[in-house]
Amino acid sequence: MTGGWTFEGQPSPIGTGAMTLVAGGSFCVSSRNGDILPGSAQGIYYADTRLLSQWELRVDDGPIEELQVVPGEPHHATFLGRAAPRPGQAESTLLVTRDRYVGGGLSEDLVIRNMSHEPAGLVVTLLVGSDVCDLFEVKTHRLHWVADVTTVTEERSLRMFSVSRARGARVTAEAGDTPVLAVPAPRMLLFRAVVPPRGEWRAALKVNPIIDGVETEAWYCDKRLTPALAERAGRLFEWDKRLPKVTTSNAALDAILRQSHQDIGALRLFDPANPDLPPSVAAGAPWFMTLFGRDSLLTSLLVLPLDPDMAYGTLCRLADLQGTKTDPMTEEEPGKILHELRYGARQDGAGVGGHAYYGSVDSSPLFVVLLGELRRWGLNPEAAWRLLPNADAALEWIERYGTRDGFLCYRRKTDQGLVNQGWKDSFDGINFADGALARPPIALAEVQGYVYAAYLARHYFAREAGDAEAERHYRIRAAELRARFNERFWLPDRGYFAVGLDHEGRPIDALASNMGHCLWSGIVDRDKAASVAGHLLSPRMFTGFGIRTLASDMGAYNPMSYHNGSVWPHDSALAAAGLMRYGFVEEAQRVACGLLDAGRAFGDRLPELFCGFDRGEFRLPVPYPTSCSPQAWSSAAPIQLVRLLLRIDPWVPHGKVWIAPALPEGFGDLHISGMHLAGTRIDLDVREGSGVPHVTGLPDDVHLIPEPRPPAPSHAGA
Repeated sequence: MTGGWTFEGQPSPIGTGAMTLVAGGSFCVSSRNGDILPGSAQGIYYADTRLLSQWELRVDDGPIEELQVVPGEPHHATFLGRAAPRPGQAESTLLVTRDRYVGGGLSEDLVIRNMSHEPAGLVVTLLVGSDVCDLFEVKTHRLHWVADVTTVTEERSLRMFSVSRARGARVTAEAGDTPVLAVPAPRMLLFRAVVPPRGEWRAALKVNPIIDGVETEAWYCDKRLTPALAERAGRLFEWDKRLPKVTTSNAALDAILRQSHQDIGALRLFDPANPDLPPSVAAGAPWFMTLFGRDSLLTSLLVLPLDPDMAYGTLCRLADLQGTKTDPMTEEEPGKILHELRYGARQDGAGVGGHAYYGSVDSSPLFVVLLGELRRWGLNPEAAWRLLPNADAALEWIERYGTRDGFLCYRRKTDQGLVNQGWKDSFDGINFADGALARPPIALAEVQGYVYAAYLARHYFAREAGDAEAERHYRIRAAELRARFNERFWLPDRGYFAVGLDHEGRPIDALASNMGHCLWSGIVDRDKAASVAGHLLSPRMFTGFGIRTLASDMGAYNPMSYHNGSVWPHDSALAAAGLMRYGFVEEAQRVACGLLDAGRAFGDRLPELFCGFDRGEFRLPVPYPTSCSPQAWSSAAPIQLVRLLLRIDPWVPHGKVWIAPALPEGFGDLHISGMHLAGTRIDLDVREGSGVPHVTGLPDDVHLIPEPRPPAPSHAGA
């Protein structure tokens, strides 16, 4: 694997205000005037390959000035701009519209409208470039010239192709009666157009990907419905139809939820080898448009009220790719759940099925946690039992390969792997209070919580199956882990949990957000929960928009860093769910409202992360320059926030569902119709100020308990 998976910098910047469009495993990043500028991370990407690195429109050799971007669906936007003023004119009379669709490539309708009273004679050029770079090469600044990218001109098209990587793209153009000149050097399409007074000139542009030497159509083609697009449109229609419908008097919440629904839909991944399998979900754009372990599992868990089928599809896909052998280069081990799957043209001899890397310490326990949670929501027993051997293999990996001194820990197998293998996976993401970096092997606090929850999930599966021996085994494992964790990770003189234990077993004593996940998993003893909650909501941690990843008085704190003081919406949402689990209602409401306010400020779409400045200093959240958007678990965070504020906690195998709304004052009324639960659909009505829900459609064998589920147990199985 050339260059390895490790990366100690930050992703290449895509430019201020860059526009990202996504569809399945493809995406496009451009400037706001629609251009893709060479020398940046912008481009048209598919199968983890940058098909085009340049896409610049010129009118009479002049650039297009941005006017506005009109967003549509996540895969569609319209770019409005204007060309330079005509000779002798003070102001521009040419409106340029670029209607762009991304999907497996790109389709763009170009319209130039002439606002003047005389014809406009124009030379329109489209500068096109392709470096056929692997996405990792772009992301990690390891760009290099691919020497064998050749350009061939054909009728109305340019074909750029790398023989060594068997990848490239074909760019075609149709412009009515206007001739199209394809110029190989410099690579450009040229049109000599005459736009009538008060009239328009049109051209249809298309980018088809060439992967493994095979050219395929872009999904969205001008004036015709391809079979591939028809299939995708049908899937999207069916998915939209199946989604629960949310009606609320809270306009901000309504807009944020609609954006979340759209983004999650755009990030869905379908397995061509198993077309009948429900989709999984990509981690996010632009750098993570593929299946991940941790990200896809957590996203699926956060959106269970929206679409439980996505969770099942994600589990099935990860089960198919579960580790079977020991390979230090990819960090694969039997039973281990992968970290990520890539499809780029890497020179490591991997097969056409993708390049799997397994350097994640938390994907394996989260696999079991999600399966258990999905069963609690009503996944039918047969489907759950089919995946139980995979869950058992993941648990066996934890105990056989991952555990050291009683805790699940990580250490990369070679210098090609990731240094840190929890969710804070930047090289400096795990540090002591004085700022010193922790050395692996490292046992992370939140990972022990995931393992605890995985043991409990397996314990409940055994109870349901009547397997008393397995039930007892996993109950004891959970209880022992919880006791060890609360003894070894707790810092009594500071009143919070260590981030982890380092290679010598020393507590990594920084005050960080990781312990919010521990509340979420339930591993925290009740007598310690109030102190944890107090620290999470303290001025050192809570910005007013979310919880910082690292407290402001820590040695490594930097509000503009990736993991050392920034705010990650999914991280804060999990902490809020943990606060609600332990009965800290007001604190959970504060975090939820802060995140929703941030979402509103970011145009209804929560980004991957944002800077950790205090709301009292800056009244708007400050963007993080290289933040991904849309990012799956950030898009899922608002759905999780609604769930925790409604305090929905189903336990379908035991015929129970707790629903006890705790909506903040001024939140408004909420109605959800068609929410998936217990294999059916239920409707839920909640009035502001009322903690009593009105629920219809529950199966006869599921009993509604209109009160909060009791706080986390003091011991496993209680």
